[in-house]
Amino acid sequence: MHELGIVQSTLDCAVKSARASGATRIHTLRMRVGVLTGIVPDSLTFAFEVARQGTMAEEAVLEIELAPVSCWCADCQKEFSSPDLLYECPECHQASSQLRKGRELEVVSIEIS
Repeated sequence: MHELGIVQSTLDCAVKSARASGATRIHTLRMRVGVLTGIVPDSLTFAFEVARQGTMAEEAVLEIELAPVSCWCADCQKEFSSPDLLYECPECHQASSQLRKGRELEVVSIEIS
């Protein structure tokens, strides 16, 4: 389960940042996860509940925003969402090789006090 390693690294960074800001508690950790990362949100949440024990985030909530797949059509000069892995432009039906979104894995924000 690689989600545990991801959560542990993210939590370590969040704790370091919170301490640098003079905080003693982390209330909420918000992450954006692209649907193409292969990360299972439920596994990420479970790993967070385990990893937060004994830290300043012990009572924190993990909020996960899923980032959908978005591609760029060079012919139409438009960005489009793709519900499958074909990445076909809905306007001209050409396949796109330019993936714009869907691979994100980032901390969006941390609520601290």
